[in-house]
Amino acid sequence: MISKFVSLAPRCVRYALALFFSTLLSIEASASEPERSTSKAPKLVVLITVDQLRGDLPMRYRERLESGGFRYLMEQGTHYTNAHYRHANTETAVGHSTLVTGADPSRHGIVTNEWFDQKTGEIVYNTEDDRHHLIGQAPKAHQGVSPRNLQSSTVGDELILSNAGQSRVFSVSGKDRGAILPGGHAGNAFWYSKSLGQFVTSTYYYSEYPQWVADWNASKPADRYRGKQWKLSQPRENYFAKEIDDRPYEASLGSLGRTFPHNYGDDKYTPLLVGLTPAIDELTIDFAKQTIKNEKLGAGGATDFLAVSLSAADYVGHLFGPSSLESEDTILRLDRTLASFFEYLDKTVGLENTLIALSADHGGPEAPEYIASRIGMDAGRYPFDHFMQPNELTVALKERFGRDDLIRAHSHPYLHLDYKAIREAGLSPSEVERFVAAEVVKLPGIAYAMSRSELLDGQYVDTPIQRQIRRSFHLERSGSVHLVPKQYWFMHSTGEAAKMGLPGLAAIHGSPWSYDTYVPIFFAGHNVKAQTVDRRVAPTDIAPTISNYLGIKYPSGNIGNPLIEVTK
Repeated sequence: MISKFVSLAPRCVRYALALFFSTLLSIEASASEPERSTSKAPKLVVLITVDQLRGDLPMRYRERLESGGFRYLMEQGTHYTNAHYRHANTETAVGHSTLVTGADPSRHGIVTNEWFDQKTGEIVYNTEDDRHHLIGQAPKAHQGVSPRNLQSSTVGDELILSNAGQSRVFSVSGKDRGAILPGGHAGNAFWYSKSLGQFVTSTYYYSEYPQWVADWNASKPADRYRGKQWKLSQPRENYFAKEIDDRPYEASLGSLGRTFPHNYGDDKYTPLLVGLTPAIDELTIDFAKQTIKNEKLGAGGATDFLAVSLSAADYVGHLFGPSSLESEDTILRLDRTLASFFEYLDKTVGLENTLIALSADHGGPEAPEYIASRIGMDAGRYPFDHFMQPNELTVALKERFGRDDLIRAHSHPYLHLDYKAIREAGLSPSEVERFVAAEVVKLPGIAYAMSRSELLDGQYVDTPIQRQIRRSFHLERSGSVHLVPKQYWFMHSTGEAAKMGLPGLAAIHGSPWSYDTYVPIFFAGHNVKAQTVDRRVAPTDIAPTISNYLGIKYPSGNIGNPLIEVTK
């Protein structure tokens, strides 16, 4: 009808009418789907961190991956297959901070998930800030959180600084540290509460919840799993680990158990179990979609930034080990969850208008018992409180210095000495530190130890492990002696398990060995080319790559280099 009307009009009028109706149709189309032309700068940057996604895991199950998830990243993006962290303590808070700052722990300050404060004698959580309690909850000591312990700016911070706040930064995760640290100082962060079964935030970000968040929480998202089970997503015969579903060192937590199917239960512990299984990734991605929709990310005049941290692979790896039936199914489910997210991005913002980066905060080891049985390597575990009980080290201290009370705390990976007791005994702190470092390596399962005084005095040989320790060393937050376990030896599995009400965990990361430093790096979307790169790179290169891509200043602590395969 429109075309007939135009054809009957005079020539000059026909041109004007054609232009008018063409514009009208263009506006109508743009209201229903994203603009399909690629702009010079991406409308949205999405940084996805998969907690404990060791670099080989996506490739291990490649033949069973469907289209749209990891295959999209592998086949249509740039895949770095030889990426390793360069610091020694490979923990969640440390890795997340490194990803968004391009800095080593020595520069961004998040040296561990929690550190011992020599001045107060207390353990400090990485995002602890008593000035900012959770919204809707009464302030409590050690319960407030913010990003203020992070001592470097992030790529999101620099994006906001680059255009006087026109860009917006949001971060969501199944863990508080997985949201707060990637969100940086200027962004907004939300994370899953295992006690409430909702996504929460602190007064650092808001005085009250945005209405859309309140509405989403009112729907009781964790209740979707009440009375349900985590079942295998594919026929059992398809799995490598189909015959190893029940091993004595795997953790059994409440109704979840340690064999399929795993029950979510229908009681007060259901939100907790949801937070430890693939269900938490599904909820996190759902919340990320709501964030894009309600905050209109990618729809403004400036590039926006969204950080998404997915936690299931980490929790499942701890509970059951990475070579378990549970871990295998978690990766296959993650693949489908990512595909759903990428499809949503394509429909709302357009993948060609979105720069996607995906990596991990650390890798993960096999359980010591699994390694010993499969390949016969020496492997083992230390009780978490070993160094706080009478042991070979305290005996040696007594014989050498006449005191067996010189160790104040053990907080992975550090031994902290009691410097007050050392001074009272008229001893040299550096002498005691070096003696402890020399004695502790005589114990089984300890590969290396470096004292604080050796680092400060520059008295060490420049080996790979020593370089990793130096990159992790922070003058105020690091301990007296840095302990390095032998490969496939755990020194802190019991303590981590105690926080979850368990006697032990199947596997625990945190070492400088390659199974803990090895992670994937993917870039995709926008103008990124399809290619596989085998040269050695590091996660510290991700933040400067994004910064270079956007033409903004690098984060203040950055030491990484742009990945030329992406930026060129």
